[in-house]
Amino acid sequence: MIVAFSISPSAGDETGGVSEAVAEAIRVVRASGLPNETNAMFTNIEGEWDEVMTVVKQAVDAVAAVSPRVSLVLKADIRPGYTGQLTAKVERLEAVLDQQ
Repeated sequence: MIVAFSISPSAGDETGGVSEAVAEAIRVVRASGLPNETNAMFTNIEGEWDEVMTVVKQAVDAVAAVSPRVSLVLKADIRPGYTGQLTAKVERLEAVLDQQ
C-alpha cells in the first residue's frame, strides 16, 4: 500500500512556522527504512498496512511531543500483491507522456 499523509502541529514555533516539528516526523519516516518521498504537501510511504500505519503513528507522536494538538491528513492506495508502486506509478505516467 501507498499512504500519502501530512502531519502538522496546531501551533507553530516562535517564528510562526511548523518546520521543526514536521522535520521530526520526517526523521521518523526516513528512519523506518520503508520507501518514501516528501514533497511540499505530503509525505508518501510504501509498505504493508501494519508497518506503514506504525510509522504514521510514530510520526504523529513525534509532532505531538511538541504540540498539544496535531492535524493528520491521510490518503491510502491499498492494492495487495503490488510493491514498488511509489516509483512505478510515476514511471508509467512518464512513459505515456513521452509517447505524446
